[in-house]
Amino acid sequence: MRYLITGANGMLGRDLQSALDDREVTALGRADLDVTDAAAVAAAVQGHQVVINCAAYTKVDDAESHEDDAYAVNAVGARNLAIAANGAGARLVQLSTDYVFNGSATEPYAESTPYDPISAYGRTKAAGERFALDANPGATYVVRTAWLYGAHGPNFAATMLAIAQSRESWSVVDDQIGQPTWTGDLARQVLALLDADAPRGIYHGTNSGRTSWYDFARAVLAENGLDPDRITPTDSSAFVRPAPRPAFSVLGHEAWESADLSPMRDWREALTEATARGVFARD
Repeated sequence: MRYLITGANGMLGRDLQSALDDREVTALGRADLDVTDAAAVAAAVQGHQVVINCAAYTKVDDAESHEDDAYAVNAVGARNLAIAANGAGARLVQLSTDYVFNGSATEPYAESTPYDPISAYGRTKAAGERFALDANPGATYVVRTAWLYGAHGPNFAATMLAIAQSRESWSVVDDQIGQPTWTGDLARQVLALLDADAPRGIYHGTNSGRTSWYDFARAVLAENGLDPDRITPTDSSAFVRPAPRPAFSVLGHEAWESADLSPMRDWREALTEATARGVFARD
């Protein structure tokens, strides 16, 4: 079986390559494949039985003023890959996001919750989900994730450790709740989904449990032998940005259980192992 990874140079794409290192994989980064080019996508997909789409426009704030650019990658790109996968008889894994919801819930979002994005980024990712499911019916997985960190790209946890090198104290918001998710765990979960030939549909690919950005930041410092009390809590009004952030990004995991697969482990357990494995090692 041959696997194609698009957006292969990002955090998740790199960890997917590691998870698939004993299999036949084509890994294409943005410079290798423009997912908005339908002809190029069709040519790239040929000969593959699985397509994992990690390509995305992820500049959440920039998307507010460049929604057409975000739509081209997140929606049209997903449609191109789904059409090509359908033509090749391939399964498609479309990576998506908690931003397809409005963030006003108080209990975990079910996979079946209706779309209600509050940002341009969220709208374009929701459109990509619809296109992927519609253009490759019966052979598409949508895997929504959130609050990613890993070894191979910029992320919140790495930023906290960088700040710790130059500042004695700083503030982090404590009124946004979500699920920190290690890309190493997510890569293995995507592989488990494919290996089980699980029912197609929507799955939530986040580590279990819940926490705030503030408590996550404190945990990152503590795991790295630094004093977590250097961080103080604040609220979102202190960090006004162009794109609104969901206040509640906790995703439910019922689809895994329905497919007889275990949901991803608790975020704190994942963070401990990720740290031990050198995810945050600095040169």
